[in-house]
Amino acid sequence: MPHFKMKSCQGWHIFILFFPLSGYLCFSELSFITEPSDVTVLPKDPVVLDCQAHGQPPVTIKWLRNGVKLTENEHLKLLPNGSLFIPKIKHTKENSDEGVYQCLSQNRYGAILSQRSRLTIASISDFVLHPVPTVVPEGSIARFSCSVTSSPPATITWELNQSTLPLQTNRITVLPNGVLQIHNVQIEDAGRYRCMATNIGRRLHSEEATLTVIKVASPKPHQRPRIIAGPQNTTVSLHQTVVLECVATGNPSPVISWSRADSKPIDIYNAKVLGNGNLIITDVSSKHGGVYLCRATTPGTRNYTTAAANITVLVPPTIVERPESQTRPRAGTARFMCQAEGVPQPRISWLKNGEDVHLNGRIKMYNSKLVITQIIPEDDAIYQCLAENEQGSVLSLARLIVVMSEDRPSTPRNIHAETISSSAILLAWERPLYNADKVIAYSIHYMKAEGLNNEEYQVVIGNDTTSFIIDDLEPARNYSFYVVAYMPMGASRMSDQVSQHTLEDVPLRTPELSLTSHSSTDIHVSWQQLPTKISRGRVSAYRLSYRTAVDDTVISVELPNNSTEYLLEGLRPDTIYLLRMAAATRVGWCEPSAWSSHRTPKISNQKVPFAPVLHLEPLNCTSISVRWQISQDSVAVQGFRLCYHEEGQPEQPAVLLQPQAYSYTISGLDPRRKYHVKMLAVSKAGDGYQTDQTVSTPGCVSTRDQMALTPPPPHQVTVLTSNSSAVSLRWSHPAFPPGKTVSYTVRCTPLGTRHVSAIRYIQTTKQSMMVQNLTPSTRYEFVIRLHVDQMSSPWSSAVYHQTRPAAPNHPPAGVRVTLIEEDTALISWREPSEPNEVITHYTILYASQSAWMDGKWQRIQREGIHTMALLEKLEPGTIYLVKVCASNSVGDGPFSDIVELPPKRGHAHRSKNPRHSDSFPDAAVFSDGLYHIDQRSVTGIMVGVSIALTCIALCALILISKGRPRKSSNPKVIALGLSEGAHVGFPLPSDCHSENIDACIPMISDRFLDAMGGTNIVRNSGGPVSSKAQNNRWLHFKREIKNPPESNVEMRANLYEAGKTVLRYEDLPGSPPLPLSSREIIFGPLHSESSNNSEGSQETGDSGNYSNEESNEDNPTTSQNSRTEPLGSDKGNAVSELQPPFKVKNEEMRGGFHHSTLDKSCNCSS
Repeated sequence: MPHFKMKSCQGWHIFILFFPLSGYLCFSELSFITEPSDVTVLPKDPVVLDCQAHGQPPVTIKWLRNGVKLTENEHLKLLPNGSLFIPKIKHTKENSDEGVYQCLSQNRYGAILSQRSRLTIASISDFVLHPVPTVVPEGSIARFSCSVTSSPPATITWELNQSTLPLQTNRITVLPNGVLQIHNVQIEDAGRYRCMATNIGRRLHSEEATLTVIKVASPKPHQRPRIIAGPQNTTVSLHQTVVLECVATGNPSPVISWSRADSKPIDIYNAKVLGNGNLIITDVSSKHGGVYLCRATTPGTRNYTTAAANITVLVPPTIVERPESQTRPRAGTARFMCQAEGVPQPRISWLKNGEDVHLNGRIKMYNSKLVITQIIPEDDAIYQCLAENEQGSVLSLARLIVVMSEDRPSTPRNIHAETISSSAILLAWERPLYNADKVIAYSIHYMKAEGLNNEEYQVVIGNDTTSFIIDDLEPARNYSFYVVAYMPMGASRMSDQVSQHTLEDVPLRTPELSLTSHSSTDIHVSWQQLPTKISRGRVSAYRLSYRTAVDDTVISVELPNNSTEYLLEGLRPDTIYLLRMAAATRVGWCEPSAWSSHRTPKISNQKVPFAPVLHLEPLNCTSISVRWQISQDSVAVQGFRLCYHEEGQPEQPAVLLQPQAYSYTISGLDPRRKYHVKMLAVSKAGDGYQTDQTVSTPGCVSTRDQMALTPPPPHQVTVLTSNSSAVSLRWSHPAFPPGKTVSYTVRCTPLGTRHVSAIRYIQTTKQSMMVQNLTPSTRYEFVIRLHVDQMSSPWSSAVYHQTRPAAPNHPPAGVRVTLIEEDTALISWREPSEPNEVITHYTILYASQSAWMDGKWQRIQREGIHTMALLEKLEPGTIYLVKVCASNSVGDGPFSDIVELPPKRGHAHRSKNPRHSDSFPDAAVFSDGLYHIDQRSVTGIMVGVSIALTCIALCALILISKGRPRKSSNPKVIALGLSEGAHVGFPLPSDCHSENIDACIPMISDRFLDAMGGTNIVRNSGGPVSSKAQNNRWLHFKREIKNPPESNVEMRANLYEAGKTVLRYEDLPGSPPLPLSSREIIFGPLHSESSNNSEGSQETGDSGNYSNEESNEDNPTTSQNSRTEPLGSDKGNAVSELQPPFKVKNEEMRGGFHHSTLDKSCNCSS
């Protein structure tokens, strides 16, 4: 039976939504103070049917008879308190007040209907059973009975010869059911007996019956006890009196005793023995129901006889689960639960404002549950659950309040369903476009897509996810899904519906087998096709296996999926064979059934009965009905032998049945068990052929079947141990009777995953397991479900655990080595591609080729936040091999592939492009890292130097002729030498003062500066020294200053040589000083020999911000013969600054450098 399931997800418990609205807080539920009850009256008598209701006024009351509203008139008067008064009861064929009455109470919130009240007019019918004449011997027992139909029940008394029968003697007993018993009959007891029935309406006499007593002179012979009037199966209403008669004869007179078949004690407070052994139970309740045994025993002996009767107690309905009032937003879903008990089982129906609920596609009833989806304002009403049976009716009410709000979210979008397994589907969606930030919850609705009147289930989850796994589905079924979004004041409309099919699974169990033999050498095997719920897909084949009880050799026969029988032939006579069957779907084979035994008949020359055709049918959870037929051609049968036993248990003693019997009830069984039943016919020639068949009892709710309801989930789920890829789980299962087959399903889900493949389902029969192949440093959710007797529990409470980290599985990626100085290289890399991994440090191993061959590596380490390092004090001209590994708190990962760093070859001139070595080709790097200088270039350099010397001499003469130096307004400059021969740190001459520093710088000839072309390049004879296109990756910092302080750095501008790049350095006031490494790269060591190729220098500390990829892209080294663009400059300026400034891509600084060129006019004078 399907059930509605409210589930919780990640700590949410939402049972949407109760609103503090003033209009609803003052609502007082409409209820009855007094309801009408059953009444029996005489014609023309007055009667009052009480009805009083309570609720927010005004409250009106109306009356209905047999479901039709009554109109007040002179015959029917409505009292001020709401009761109905009928002054004079009518009872004619044309017009009668008899019937079922109900009152209807109503206020502005809705209406409710009272319980049913039956008005009955007193009557008594003619006798349906009259006493009959009786002839008995003296000293024996005489018994008379009569029966009449009466309302209310009539009182029965007896008359002898038309006079009241005296009851002073203990020999005479009158039972409440109208039976007269006379024990130890005497001669004077003879006469004419009749019974009289009396109720409030009239008195009625039965026909007379004569009692004749025969005098017996000789002594009575010895007689075994015999019950002449035993108890009868009785159905009685609650609180009535039941009579179980037991009259027995025998010599000597037997002793009567009573017991219950279920061994429970008889209620001594309400039960008593009347007369010589009649059991009377007054004020009957449900506990008095059951089978009672009357036992007549000869005193002093073990001779006895028994008779049994069953008492069925009819109980009016009582509601054990009442519906609850709910507040729901428009377009939401309301579910009203209602469960009732009674005998017979009550019928459940629903009323809306006192009228039957009209069921449609939006309002459905599943068993006893009322479900209203896509709520509209008209659904705001009072609903009543009506439970009724033959003993009465009862109602329970609940109010549905519909909250109106126009500010609702739009529907969830892009609903998508994906099958995970045979019982699970992943549903995902996107948030609503409108009011998505106000959504507090989602409700997922799903139902089977095939069939009619399928129950719709709902799951409510929080707003922190847009996916959910529905994992309690049936295999090989189509399901439809939709989602509704909820806000505090309203719900969205239902989303688009999507359908998805669960996968097939192996069958839940095998078919029940029926085994018969038609000869001594064959066994006929037959079975029924598995129902869809059991097959869990389309059965593709059956496998029948058999062997003898003493031989382990198993023979298997595979049968097509449409077969329902098979004949095994050529077997050995009088041999026990064991048979079992398995069924398969496309997924695979199910577990085979337990072995069923069958003995082939003996070889006999005499004809024995054929095997009976057996039909087994469970009557309830503890009883099985056995019916059989015998062939008409069979020999005469002297009886039947029936054996049965629970699977896995020893056989019970055989039950011998009479030849005329063709049915038998096996009782006292356990619910949800498989039983083997065997039957054969017995004749004079011997035992006939045997039939073997299996049957399973269903589940029921009883003390013997604690697991009939959905079993509780496993509890105390704990994580015992774990490592980076495995977790050990242990759990406890709830208590249930032993002998049940139990299995578990463990679901393992990485938190935050939306990939179906990441969710794992693992089956086990133990209460602990190791979940393997997990991802390190990942948080998982573990839940466990119990399976017992083909039933599944809900999932257990979730346990969350994060796997331990593992040493990195991958090396750092993109390892590159860049030679930035003759003895210094920069190595950079990217983090390993490890999910959820925290790198603590990196290890760099490097060695020259010779050291590598000897296995001698040099090691340096860097913190995990850095992805670059400097390799210093390298030997020039030596090839180095470098590799890197990443490490975390667990251990070291693998090393990267070895990267080779080629040596720098040729003379000492620095290349404008540092050497790169990595695992990727770099076609743009020159083979030796230098520009090639031919003979023509050497000649040009010599001519240029001569011209420069000439200019210097001219400038010196001009300055001398002027008499005193002029202070230049141009920015001060410094020079960074590009030639190893230039000692930038050499002290200035004594006649050169800092204020005249510009005058000490010689002019550069036209050969070196193309002022008209607009180029920003300063050239030497070797070629271009600086280019924006090629040197954009080198760090240049710009600062605008006023009156910069004099420093030792500025002194270096006095020594200009060809091949130097002239840079202007400006400090901003208040700016922090450059890091030491940066200043040294820009200016060179302040008190030592200048670093060569300062133009190519850059910060290479472990800042983690250097990117070789960007360097290569921004500064391609294409060809040493590439030409530079012309440089344009303003002719009137003494110093032409290069614009725009260079970008700093990888390090933020507050200052900068600009190339500055000196005007060829050598305007040095002040």
